[in-house]
Amino acid sequence: MIKNLFWDLDGTLFDTYPAITYAISKSLNELGGTIALNVIEGLARESIGYCLETLAARFKLDPNLLRTRYVEIHRELPPANQPPFPGARETCTFVHQNGGQNIIITHREVASCHLLLETHKMSALFDDVFSTEQGYPRKPAPEMILAALGKYNLDPVETMMVGDRALDIQAGQAAGVATCLFGQAGISSLPSLYIQKYDELLAYLNELSNK
Repeated sequence: MIKNLFWDLDGTLFDTYPAITYAISKSLNELGGTIALNVIEGLARESIGYCLETLAARFKLDPNLLRTRYVEIHRELPPANQPPFPGARETCTFVHQNGGQNIIITHREVASCHLLLETHKMSALFDDVFSTEQGYPRKPAPEMILAALGKYNLDPVETMMVGDRALDIQAGQAAGVATCLFGQAGISSLPSLYIQKYDELLAYLNELSNK
């Protein structure tokens, strides 16, 4: 039975990539570069740092200047316009109602995670945030997941990592937990479960709880 869910944040729990893509595009444009939004999003899904470094190299820009401007623009974008995906709230509620824990495993800064949770009135549904800002290596390294399991004495057999990228699935597999891929297919690291909407995950958890 799966009781605990570990959540990636950007593109998994919250629909943040439109805002991220916009902020990167605007900062790039201000510095004299232009590129299609879908290209930016593809790079950003690898990581924001990778995206900024790649674009800076391509357009021969100062990477620190590009990052600084991106951060400034992104901070001005209202978190209210970066909503949770449909069904995510209900899935988190189900986990808590059945005695489990929801924990965020992210590359994003902790304060910005809490801002999104507070804005969308979801803070009470989450038990902790583990971030690379705290010194953990980036996914697909499993250290953040292992640290969360250890801190709360959670059984890996009862825990699932939910993410939208191959690196989320790889991190979960390396930590020995079940994995759920949200929203895309065709990655080499096959997840335990593949879903396109959270109603499917909720139905899966409900089915397990009734066995």
